Amino acid sequence: MNEVWSWEAIGFPVMLSLRIACISGIFSFAAAVWVAAWMNRHAFRGKILLETLFMLPLVLPPSVVGLLLLTILGRRSWIGQAAEWITRQPIVFSVTGAVIASAVVAFPLVYQTLKTGFALVDRDVLESSRSQGASELQVLWYMVLPLSWRSLVTGFVLGFARALGEFGATLMVAGNIPGKTQTLPTAIYFAVDAGHMQLAWSLTIITILISFILLLLTGKIRGTD
Repeated sequence: MNEVWSWEAIGFPVMLSLRIACISGIFSFAAAVWVAAWMNRHAFRGKILLETLFMLPLVLPPSVVGLLLLTILGRRSWIGQAAEWITRQPIVFSVTGAVIASAVVAFPLVYQTLKTGFALVDRDVLESSRSQGASELQVLWYMVLPLSWRSLVTGFVLGFARALGEFGATLMVAGNIPGKTQTLPTAIYFAVDAGHMQLAWSLTIITILISFILLLLTGKIRGTD
């Protein structure tokens, strides 16, 4: 019983998953704000193709996303080698790799939520602001973001939840190293694989509780007048 409720078995995967979800959620949210605002503002040839590319991680199997990231960020790629030269450690099999994998998988969900929210903002109000001399950054900061705050909060919460539950891509890029890169989903999988059902159920209940709270929060935000 003590082993099941030890810090390494329960505490570390929970805290690491929350940390990764928070960091990757911030990165995917910031990227989605910029991309969604830019895409809603501009029309150009190939826009549909570009948006399809943005949405691919949402429909691709996580293992495929993980393999692509492993190829791009691995020690044989120039990106991986450059990052390792700068940070003195590889991206793969590290918390950094888990953050990147989670952010990539969460981005499409956040982007789609924000894009929908931005599209609902009255364009006449935005054009009026531009006619008064407001820059695009001012329009975004003072008009678009405040008027679509529900979509912003919902997008971040959904991205956080998606990153929290990420398994396949994270496993391929960061691995499952106890005390280093083991997250809630990977800890549950390997606990079941090893026959440690009490540990697996304990982690599952914690995951369900966190996810329930996040979805409840999202529902309250959407239902706010």
